[in-house]
Amino acid sequence: MSSSISMQDAPLSDALSSDALSPLAHRASGACWRVIEAQHRVSTMKITDTQAEQELLESLIEDSKPRLPPECKGLHYLLATPFRYGAPYPHGSRFRKAGLTPGVYYASKHVETAIAETVFWRLLFYADSPRTPWPSNAGEYTAFAVQYATARAIDLTRPPLDAHREAWMHPTNMDACQAVAEAARAADIAVIRYASVRDPKHRPNVALLTCRAFAVKQETARQTWRIHLGAGGARTQCEMPKSSLDFGRTAFADDLRIARMVWDR
Repeated sequence: MSSSISMQDAPLSDALSSDALSPLAHRASGACWRVIEAQHRVSTMKITDTQAEQELLESLIEDSKPRLPPECKGLHYLLATPFRYGAPYPHGSRFRKAGLTPGVYYASKHVETAIAETVFWRLLFYADSPRTPWPSNAGEYTAFAVQYATARAIDLTRPPLDAHREAWMHPTNMDACQAVAEAARAADIAVIRYASVRDPKHRPNVALLTCRAFAVKQETARQTWRIHLGAGGARTQCEMPKSSLDFGRTAFADDLRIARMVWDR
C-alpha cells in the first residue's frame, strides 16, 4: 500500500501534525485577491484640508497601531494589517483561533471568489440583524491583488489532504482548519491553499501564515466593485474590466444562518 493511500485512509487526527504535513510541502506562487470597503481613506480626508495633512494624519494613525512582526517591516498596510500584534483576536476564523494568536492573510485566487466571500459576510450581518433594513444604495469596495511565493505550501484540495474535505469545508465548525494551521506553522509552512467555503463554485483561496510569503511589498492591481444587497440577494458590478455577479437567496444556503435569513424586511 502506498504512503499516500495509507494517509488518505488514516483518521483526521493523523493529518493534524507537523510530521505529517512537512513532507507534503511544495513550492507555490501567484496572485491572490482581497476586498476592502472603499471608504478606508475617505474618513481622514473629511477632517484634513490638504493631501499633505492627510498623509501626516495617516502616518500618525499608523504609528499608534499595535506593532508588526519584524518580517512585515516595509509592507503596505493593506498587506500587513492582519499580522499586527496587540489586542486578542476577538473571534476565531477558518485558520486562526480566537485570542493572542498569529495573524493570517486570507485571499482568493480569483477576484470573483473574493467578491463572493465579501457578499457572504455582508449578508451574514443582516442575517444576524433581522430588523435592520436593507441599504438603499450600493456599497463601494476595492478589490486588490498581491503576489505571493513560497517554497513551503500545502494544498487541502489535493491528495492526500483532500480525503478530509468535509472537515475543511464545514460552514461553521473551523476546529480542524485551525488545528491544521497550527501544525503547518510548526512545520514552517507559509501558505495553505484550500477551497472557498463561501464561493458557490468553491474556487481556491489561500491563507498566508506569515508576511514572508509575500513576493512584493504592495498591491499589484486594483478594481472597484459595487455591491447592492436586497430582498432578492446581492448584485455586484465592476466597471473596469466590466463584470457582474449575482447571488440569489439560495447562493449561500449551505450555511443555516443564511438559509434562515429574513429576506423581506
